Amino acid sequence: MSDHDNPFGGGGGQPVTNVSFGTPPQDSQSPGVLSEPGSTAASLIKDTSTAAFSKDVIEESKNQPVLVDFWAPWCGPCKQLTPILEKVVNEAGGKVKLVKMNIDEHPAIAGQLGIQSIPAVLAFQNGQPVDGFMGAVPESQIRELINKLAAGSGQDQVKEALAAATQARDAGDQQGAAQIYSAVLQQEPENADALGGLADLLFEAGQVDEAKSVLDRVPEAKKDVPAVAAVQAKIKLAEQVADLGDPIELQKRLDADPSDHQARFDLALIQNARDDRDEAADSLLAIIKADRDWQDGAARTKLLELFEAWGMSDPASLKARRKLSSLLFS
Repeated sequence: MSDHDNPFGGGGGQPVTNVSFGTPPQDSQSPGVLSEPGSTAASLIKDTSTAAFSKDVIEESKNQPVLVDFWAPWCGPCKQLTPILEKVVNEAGGKVKLVKMNIDEHPAIAGQLGIQSIPAVLAFQNGQPVDGFMGAVPESQIRELINKLAAGSGQDQVKEALAAATQARDAGDQQGAAQIYSAVLQQEPENADALGGLADLLFEAGQVDEAKSVLDRVPEAKKDVPAVAAVQAKIKLAEQVADLGDPIELQKRLDADPSDHQARFDLALIQNARDDRDEAADSLLAIIKADRDWQDGAARTKLLELFEAWGMSDPASLKARRKLSSLLFS
């Protein structure tokens, strides 16, 4: 399968300080060097299939965290990432296991879990996806994820600042969060997390043009960073729901006919626009449960877009992913 044919193929300015809020293809063997069978390292790393996924990942993650590496032989970044993953997992000494899935040979699981580009890594605990990342990330980021899954880890100064910005936002202090993001950008003008966070604040404040201006400063290589992709997806979704109509009338249609999937679908988009994330996810999950193939799977497709908009680690994303996983694998 070529990159073109495969649906999973992936292909500075000054900081804002005053914000107003009113190599050729390989064969089918996975990249990287596998340990010899029977060794301790081999027990930590394995390939899986669609049939074995439930045992290798869902069940095994109830014993310890499992990282699932979705890859393909034509994927250049996968060849960079997988050996690093193997190295870090082996050095972690059993904190996590690594399971690799070739999406050319086994595309179903990746599609069901919303993996739309590779390389992609999902972390499973207690039978459910709990975290992850996309792209050939640095070794340090992989170590951080493993430490977080096992016991948590410290953060450097910039990461502490970003965490403080998140706390400020959660406490309703958007201005304080904006100032922290701006302080980070003074040190690292191309920090994608800070740019994404600042753009998100502007978007939530109704300053869409300003948010787009901040996003324009994100380097092209960092456009797929979750914090940036989330805001971009939010803006796209907001534009889509602008002409959806009256939510009260949509609810009346549903009360009269609970099988009116179009009304429920449109209501889900409005709920998301209002930041009622759990309600939006539940509306789409209700459609999936009733008729998974409605409009060629439109509800699941939209739900995956919402996951991207909210961020992979957002509580609403994690909660809805667990529900989706239960629907798909029950």
